[in-house]
Order: sequence, then structure tokens, then C-alpha cells
Amino acid sequence: MSHRWLVYGEMALAMALVGSSIVVGKLIIASFPVFLASFLRLAISLPILGFVARDTLYEFRTLSRRTLCLVFLQAFTGNFLFNALILYALFYTTAIESGIITSMTPAIIGIISWLFLRERLPRPIAMGILITVAGVLAINFPVGDLSIERGPDPLLGNILVFFAVIGEALFTIFRKVTAHEISGFASTVLVTIFGLLCFAIPAAFEALDFSWASLTMRDLLIMLYFALSVNVFAYIFWFRSVGKVPASTAGVFTGILPVSVVILSGVVLGEQISLPHILGMGCVLAGIGLVTRS
Repeated sequence: MSHRWLVYGEMALAMALVGSSIVVGKLIIASFPVFLASFLRLAISLPILGFVARDTLYEFRTLSRRTLCLVFLQAFTGNFLFNALILYALFYTTAIESGIITSMTPAIIGIISWLFLRERLPRPIAMGILITVAGVLAINFPVGDLSIERGPDPLLGNILVFFAVIGEALFTIFRKVTAHEISGFASTVLVTIFGLLCFAIPAAFEALDFSWASLTMRDLLIMLYFALSVNVFAYIFWFRSVGKVPASTAGVFTGILPVSVVILSGVVLGEQISLPHILGMGCVLAGIGLVTRS
């Protein structure tokens, strides 16, 4: 296997792992309360991340107060808000629809960058954003397949996912602002620490009423995968490979996320894939292609 295809493989695996975390999140909320699950996820991954990024932790000593504030905002938007909203959304909607809507992130980043950072919004990017929005509308207001099980309140669930996507987009923008001041691995460790602080108080209240004795080995293994899939392995594979390809190429690989969610939701959760899902995913992937290639 050539070096190029190894890099592509690592990027694809990273996005597939991110997608799998949404599917596993559906299993997690059946056994754990939302804030406690998110706290445990970060607590399990932090020691491993600290070991992997140990050569970069000296950067903490040189960070300005402004940079620390921006990294905290990364943790609050991309860790606290994103994870809490996604997990609560999975009570109301399916993992398939959550994953497809989550893949809107590149389009939302483009909109926020245009509105607040005064970055240009070329016509191909604007068209990509419109196509992506059309894909999400196709999911939420389907014309056919009305008998497909979509969750107890899919519109509410998908709205929560949409706000989670805004949090993830803000996370990326804050990271972009601090990229020249702190490396990716060091930033990941610090974001995880701040995320733990954000989840600590609500998780503590949930832990007091939680029946720890009811947990099974299956529950513990699912939590372990939930902690390691995105917070450790996806970060490692992505950071190892993303700097070796053009940004446009890296952006295209984000399209693997909704595909992995749809496939795994069908295989693992037994969720039904409908025509609106296929049309919506196609529009989102086409929109991502236009946004990233521009």
C-alpha cells in the first residue's frame, strides 16, 4: 500500500469512528444519564490523551489568558454543548438522521465565517450550503416513506442536533483562531480538561441517583468504546494524516461521517433507511463537496 493510500485510509477511519460514536450514543443513553455519560467519556480518555500528547504539554506554560479563554470556549461549544445536545437528541430522533444533520458542519462553518469573520463566501460555497440545507429539509419534511419509524419527536430531536452542529462549528472556528498558538494534540488535551470541568457539576448530581450496580459488562465495554473512539483514536488518526493532504481533500473525507452513521445505524441499531434519508444524504454529500472543493 502506497503512503498516499495509507493517509487516505487513516482519514477515512477517523471519520468512520466519529460516525460510530453517534450510533453508540444511542446505546449509551439506554444505560447512562447524559451528563454522567459525557463526563465518564472524557475522564476515561484524558489519561490516554495526556500520554500520547506528553511531548506537547509544555505549551501550556506559554499560553496567554486570551488563548486559554478561547480554548475554554472550544470545550464549552464543541465538547459540552455538542455532546449534551446530541445525546438528548437521540431520545427523540434516530441515529441515521442525527448523523446526516451532523455532517452539515462544513456548511455551518462557512456561514459563521462569512457572518462574523468577514470571510468571502464564493458562489460555489453558497450553492453548497443551499444544497446541504435542502438535504436536511428533505429529512425533516419527507414526501414519502411516512410509515418509517423516525423516533418519538424527530423534529425536536433534529433541532437539537442542528444546535449541536452550531456548537461543533464554533469549536472549529475557535480552533482556527488559536491554531498558531497551540498545537492540535495539546489543544485536544486542554479541551478535554475544560470539558470535564463543564460536565463535573451536572454529572455529580446524576451520579448520586445512578444505580451503578445495574451496569453490565456490555454497558462498560460500550462506554469504553464511546470514550476511545472519538476522543483518542479518531484524533490520533486525523492529526497524523490531515497535515499531509490539501485542506480541500481533508474536507471531502468528512463526507464519510454520514455514510458510516447510516450503515452502522442499519446494522447495529436496526434502523430503517428510507428514500428521504438517501436523498438527504446525497444532497448533504454534494453540498460538502462544493464547500470543501472551493
